[in-house]
Amino acid sequence: MTSIDLNADLGEGFGRWRLTDDERLLSVVTSANVACGFHAGDAVTMRRVCELAAERGVRIGAQVSYRDLAGFGRRAMDVPPAELAAEVAYQIGALEVFARAAGSRVAYVKPHGALYNRVVHDEEQAGAVVDGVLLADAALPVLGLPGSRLLELAGKAGLPVVTEAFADRAYTDEGTLVPRGEEGAVLTEPDSVVARSVGLARSGEVETRSGRRVEVRARSLCLHGDTPGAVDLARRVRERLEASGVRVEAFA
Repeated sequence: MTSIDLNADLGEGFGRWRLTDDERLLSVVTSANVACGFHAGDAVTMRRVCELAAERGVRIGAQVSYRDLAGFGRRAMDVPPAELAAEVAYQIGALEVFARAAGSRVAYVKPHGALYNRVVHDEEQAGAVVDGVLLADAALPVLGLPGSRLLELAGKAGLPVVTEAFADRAYTDEGTLVPRGEEGAVLTEPDSVVARSVGLARSGEVETRSGRRVEVRARSLCLHGDTPGAVDLARRVRERLEASGVRVEAFA
């Protein structure tokens, strides 16, 4: 039977401000990409999400980012490699404390936002992320875009690599994500997102913005937690996947 992991970005609040419906999303997804304080999240939020995830058997992933709270980690930044490696390790370590306190552990690492897109092509920044993961835990899987420099370098360094696709993002003909600043980059029409999810899981292909079909072989499928109606959409996606004969289960 075909199987796929369903992940979402969670814990993306700060102080009294909350963006994602963590508790309800954790009843649907199998992996949680938890903000580690650099683009969103704080100690209390991280602890709460880890406890909820552990209670539900959801895998906890460290969603590492550039240090950019004001820009939600979606602004391009130039960070020296040694500094970026240290900051990646710092974020993983912080989340690991709360994961272990909840009786779980950090099961994988995924970059966020601008860093995620940067390490698709930028070898220096990708190498820095890999160095940071190795510093934190040399056995941690790295979640990223198929064909990215990040996954290539992570594999060469001996880290497990996991490919990811996006149900609610538009793709270019090169198999990369359309930048968020461009029109139509984020897909919000529920039926389209659900249909795309099943297609990605069963055929490993996606239709690009230009209408072409490209191969996107992925072990994990991402739905953004900050999308309006994210909980209902995630539930519909999971129900349709399972109805289509796809087993939804964590990769880690």
